[in-house]
Amino acid sequence: MTESPFADIRRLVAQMPEADAEAAQAVAEREASLTKPEGSLGRMEELVAWLGAWQGKAPPSLDRPMVCVFAGSHGVTRRGVSAFPDAVNRQMLDNFAAGGGAINQICAAYGLGFKVFDLAVDLPTGDICEGPALDERGTVATMAFGMESIAAGTDCLGLGEMGIGNTTIAAALYAALFGGAPAHWVGRGTGVDAAGHARKVAAVEAALAHHAGHLDDPLEVLRRLGGREVAAMAGAILAARLQRVPVVLDGYVATAAAAVLHALDARALDHCLAGHVSAEGAHGEVLERLGLRPLLSLGMRLGEGSGAAMAIGLLKGALACHRDMATFAQAGVSGRAG
Repeated sequence: MTESPFADIRRLVAQMPEADAEAAQAVAEREASLTKPEGSLGRMEELVAWLGAWQGKAPPSLDRPMVCVFAGSHGVTRRGVSAFPDAVNRQMLDNFAAGGGAINQICAAYGLGFKVFDLAVDLPTGDICEGPALDERGTVATMAFGMESIAAGTDCLGLGEMGIGNTTIAAALYAALFGGAPAHWVGRGTGVDAAGHARKVAAVEAALAHHAGHLDDPLEVLRRLGGREVAAMAGAILAARLQRVPVVLDGYVATAAAAVLHALDARALDHCLAGHVSAEGAHGEVLERLGLRPLLSLGMRLGEGSGAAMAIGLLKGALACHRDMATFAQAGVSGRAG
């Protein structure tokens, strides 16, 4: 019997390393020696320990943080599920290349590397209401492409996406993975009106009905209902885990890629941080289901890695405090009495 292409992905998931407890402990010990009351920087202290645990070193580093944005297009857009035409995909890639996107400015402000990956935006995936988005080999190949996105090296990966129609895709993925009424998972995306929202709900309902009976396997859910950018982000998350690179997720669509891996193995997101909670509908509930506590809540719903980039900026501040603050001994400051 021929082995499924998905078998390689399952093997990699089974090989995921765990956090380095010794590195986390070393971070905690230095944190306790710094010139501040214990715990006074709140969650910022936890974040540095998380970085150290997944990088496997103390202190951790943020010398080469990078935001990767994966761009794809979707056959379901012909059903009127977006307020913008498919042409925006190519136009936004050109805008990113010219430095004109919001994500360009945030990355420049915080000194973050930025890469964009064009996943055949001129070739939409299959309409999920009528058939699978991708075939099995195409799904695995796209995940492998995402895995290669960090081949040049990084010490923290921010994940984002660009793709007209992909909040519809994300809603379909969540409905398949978590159950419940499709309408519960469908938000306004790029700002569709009431009629557009109704078309989104109808599309998700039609997709779930068409693929009913084939959605027990998370990787089948991904290939049937997902998209190239979602598959590539899932691959990047997995590669980061294998290479001990902490990951900061962006919003509703990026989290859908994470949810597929979590459905395969509940440990799969231990190296991931939710950069923010999106203004998109059910994102907060999704994060709760995945056990991810968002770092920021700014009412953002742009995508393109913007929330992840903002969160990495905060990580850089937290690490600077941990690394560069004086200890009580260095500063000649008295420690806690008693």
